[in-house]
Amino acid sequence: MPLLSDPRAVPESATGETFRRGPSILQRLRPPMPSASVGWGLVLLICGLALLLRLWGLGYPDKLVFDETYYAKDAWSVLHFGYERNWAEDANDQIVAGNIDQMTDGAAFVVHPPVGKLLIGLGEWMFGMNSFGWRVMPAVFGTVLIGASMLLARRLSRSNLVAALTGILLTVDGLEFTMSRLALLDIFQSAFLVAAVAALVRDRDWFRGRLADRLEASGKESLGGAQGPIWWWRPWRILAGVLFGLSIGTKWNSIYALAGFALLGLAWDIGARRIAGARRPALISLLPDGVVAFVHLVVVAAVTYVATWTRWLVSTGGWDRSWAIDHPDAPLSRMLPHAFASLVAFHRDIYAFHTGEYIRNATHPYAADPWGWLILQRPTAMDSVNGIAPGTDGCPADAGEECLRVITSMGTPLLWWGAAIALVAAIGFWLALRDWRFSVPVVGALTMWLPWFQYTDRPLFAFYAICIVPFTVIALALCLGKILGPADGGRRRMIGAVIVGTYVALVVINFAWFYPIYTDEVLLHSSWYERMWFTSWI
Repeated sequence: MPLLSDPRAVPESATGETFRRGPSILQRLRPPMPSASVGWGLVLLICGLALLLRLWGLGYPDKLVFDETYYAKDAWSVLHFGYERNWAEDANDQIVAGNIDQMTDGAAFVVHPPVGKLLIGLGEWMFGMNSFGWRVMPAVFGTVLIGASMLLARRLSRSNLVAALTGILLTVDGLEFTMSRLALLDIFQSAFLVAAVAALVRDRDWFRGRLADRLEASGKESLGGAQGPIWWWRPWRILAGVLFGLSIGTKWNSIYALAGFALLGLAWDIGARRIAGARRPALISLLPDGVVAFVHLVVVAAVTYVATWTRWLVSTGGWDRSWAIDHPDAPLSRMLPHAFASLVAFHRDIYAFHTGEYIRNATHPYAADPWGWLILQRPTAMDSVNGIAPGTDGCPADAGEECLRVITSMGTPLLWWGAAIALVAAIGFWLALRDWRFSVPVVGALTMWLPWFQYTDRPLFAFYAICIVPFTVIALALCLGKILGPADGGRRRMIGAVIVGTYVALVVINFAWFYPIYTDEVLLHSSWYERMWFTSWI
């Protein structure tokens, strides 16, 4: 099968001769998929290697790094009490020393929903309140993110090779790697988000397959202008709604992706009906499919999101948990059960924090404007230890200079710069050449990037792009597939393979070069400077 096979391509006979007419409606509705056994074998192989790479030395450094100081402790308190509690001032040092009983009685004010903290807490429940325990679930979900991205790329491209390219490139992305090895929330958000999009693209095929089945059963060549049946039970889209809810239940900004993909999915439904022979006006077609899509995606996501707060709802001590009791005359308290009225009040407080004067007046040395995220303008240093004297802490005694250790959450440069170019190309392939496959990485990347520009009056960080990079890498893999060309492309295929293979090899080497600054290895100052290609990286 040709790489990146086009569903509109003219079919071939068993002898290789091209039919005179174009593909039938049924062929357009049922484009073939590549071998499932090969595809799943590649997913398991690449994800297995990625997981091993992320688990290696996961417990080092044995301390709370960057915002782990919030989420690892929040996770432990949610695990035991159902809500976040305050900790003693020296809790970080005490936890590293093994004295984990440092929680106080007061509820802590938090600014993110509970899903990521619940998952970090699961790792702590399994392995203890230690650096491996609070990082193991991020490593698992970082691997899930790679697998979900591969499955999404495979379904978009109809190519196991493009899926493999996606998995390999994400495995050696520095940002994906570092975020998989720290107890922060963003890796969970990204994994659920990409899985939701993969489920939605799977629903696209499911819906088209059902239309094809209906045509076959009726013995008709097309719908003959009719709208066709409405399916209220669409399991893959309902699953997408659940996964979107979990992503939003980790960090709110996934709601932009939900909105973007809900509209894109509705456009896919209309397009499928048009292929099948529907001829009703677009606005009329929107009504039945739009209602069903709203229920499957928005309503299901909302119900899932509220369900993620269950432990807070059934507790009594969480922040704002008694708000409705303390404000019995408030409209919320009169309209809603007390637990849900208090939850709404809590959300008002969280939103006020994210948009209020405090955060707008805050500063941070690693704040990065969104315009520079995709080109690695200002990566985030998650941890640093400077001034390590020769002969101490692994610094060579004969070094002649001091050493340092850093963890920098920075994407692999050659990968990110190529992916940024591919994103621009993907916009062209989608809008100019009407190739629907590129709509997915474009909508995914832009809905998780452009909304941040309205918040540039507060500190933002480049590692937020962990929700963007899976889509830009998929766009890159699709473009590499076009460079490779069809499997029977002869000399063109050979040249394409050399170009693609060389690029992938350079990305892997680039990742290996930066590996020490991803993993807190001891480096001579001069060796560190060799990896700081721009002054904005320092």
